[in-house]
Amino acid sequence: MAAFDHDRLDDAGALASADRAGMLRALADSGAQIRRGLTLAGENPALRSGRLERPRAVVVAAMGADDLVADVLATLAAGRSPVPVWPTHDLPLPGWVGSLDVVVAVSLSGRAGGPMRLAHEAARRGAALVGIGAADSPLAHVTASARGVFLPVTAPHAASRAAAWALLTPALLAMSAAGVLPMAADELEAAADRLDAVAEASRPTSESFVSPAKSLAVEFADRLPLVLGDGPLAGVAARRAGTMLARTARVPALTGVLPDAAASILACLDGPYAAPRAADGGRDIFADPELEEQRTEAGLLMVRDADPRTDPDLHLGGLDLAPIQPDHGLDLSAEEISRINLAQGVSDLAEARGARVRSLTPAPGPGLARLAELVATLDFSATYLALGHGYDPTHAPAVAELRDLLT
Repeated sequence: MAAFDHDRLDDAGALASADRAGMLRALADSGAQIRRGLTLAGENPALRSGRLERPRAVVVAAMGADDLVADVLATLAAGRSPVPVWPTHDLPLPGWVGSLDVVVAVSLSGRAGGPMRLAHEAARRGAALVGIGAADSPLAHVTASARGVFLPVTAPHAASRAAAWALLTPALLAMSAAGVLPMAADELEAAADRLDAVAEASRPTSESFVSPAKSLAVEFADRLPLVLGDGPLAGVAARRAGTMLARTARVPALTGVLPDAAASILACLDGPYAAPRAADGGRDIFADPELEEQRTEAGLLMVRDADPRTDPDLHLGGLDLAPIQPDHGLDLSAEEISRINLAQGVSDLAEARGARVRSLTPAPGPGLARLAELVATLDFSATYLALGHGYDPTHAPAVAELRDLLT
């Protein structure tokens, strides 16, 4: 692994030179992507005319980095929609899909194999088709031939990892127009404002000790990341972190969501990547630092949804809060109490094993805004991690070779 250069993160000129394709600039444009999407949706005749009727079910076809769209739609629909939303990547299209259902095919380039194959199959079965991607692309042509609705996307960057919100905005608006997922424009505006705030805090000129994204990159520069989400929205962000760490920073990461993944994540802290441990079980403060530098150690990142007991700020570092007791006096459901207490318990168990634990928590607000803050911070952090190691965040040679192999 290339040595991580901490100083590079505080040198805006060096960052600009290393980020040749402008990944940081494209991520900073995420709030504007939402606002452009809202404008384009207002001009789209299909969304204005009510051509999208409520379906029996929705299948969202997306793959790679575009899979965030399917993950968000399915997660939001699970708690808010009268219609089931089913995410998938490639054939086979579920056997029950027919003329009463909608297939949403998402591809920034309009050429991704999985969504294209699913779009063709949806058209063959007579399902309603919604395409989202580049104008005048193969996906646009398939959608037109199926008499579907195509929502063109103009992204400022070729990497779909940097265009998540350009794709997600029309998908959310289409689902809202179809009566699948109620989504008011002010929810998207709130998300755009939150993305702008993260972009400001994560700008290249900010100092690494005050920038949440840079601080997180430094923390995991020499660690194997274990990323655990503590709820549905945090779970989406945790899975997104896995994608960004692998594709952008070239760092393998184990991701999961509570409660199911707690055992798998904690088990890794007792294995070959465990922290040096003292006799009492905590971190060994007398361990030889030179030996520590020669071994890879796992670190735990807790991606936590907003906790009602915290200040409405972005938190990096352990929350260090006691479990919520039955007489807590807060207006919380039993499920919320269980979620918060389990997340804190896992964090405490990891720290007792000497692991480095960090928590990423959004400020309170609408669900989409909280999700936007988590995703954006993790996106910036993975990009800074790549730049600190001297990697181009948009170009992985092995991925380029794979594309050549598949064409």
